[in-house]
Amino acid sequence: MNSHQIEIVEKTAQFIQKKFEGEGTGHDWHHIYRVWKSAENIAKTEDCDPYIVSLSALLHDIADHKFYDGDLMEGSRQTKTWLKEIGADDDTIEKVADIVSRVSFKGANVKDDMPSIEGQVVQDADRLDAIGAIGIARAFAYGGNKNRSLYDPSEKYEMHESFDAYHKSESSTIAHFYEKLLLLKDRIHTATAKKIAEERHQYMETFLEQFYGEWEGKR
Repeated sequence: MNSHQIEIVEKTAQFIQKKFEGEGTGHDWHHIYRVWKSAENIAKTEDCDPYIVSLSALLHDIADHKFYDGDLMEGSRQTKTWLKEIGADDDTIEKVADIVSRVSFKGANVKDDMPSIEGQVVQDADRLDAIGAIGIARAFAYGGNKNRSLYDPSEKYEMHESFDAYHKSESSTIAHFYEKLLLLKDRIHTATAKKIAEERHQYMETFLEQFYGEWEGKR
């Protein structure tokens, strides 16, 4: 990156840190920072533009659909406004805004639509932070924030056929494992992220085994 690009990234990081510090659903500054650094590391092994990767990672949750009534384009709009304000060029603005609009998981039976390698890198980094030990912690933080139950043994898991159905779901946190988290390993794009995802996926499987044992009073 050149000096102007580095300045744009640094300003964006400062802006996002201020905006998201103290957020209580697991979509806080620390989540965004982890995604940013993970995306940077994955990008080193891919033929991609690190500038677009860094900005997209920093801005990927600027207006997450979960907090904007399912509006998948609000993030893109806020991204364009911010990047224009700090002097990013038009090509960068369009590329980053497009990635931000596409990055979210939209349902078990909704195919991913992320054509650029930069977007795939950021999506992988975001999904890695949704699985493993941190992913488990974030899932329960979000569930608690939304007053969702830990687990309902009578609940049937739903493989959502549309984003609208997924967005409106009020499943328990354990159901969320089956409706999203355990599916992510097979929806990773890059070789680097796939290796990390395998280990984190296994950790979730082990956690669920322990959880069910404790639930039944057997462990």
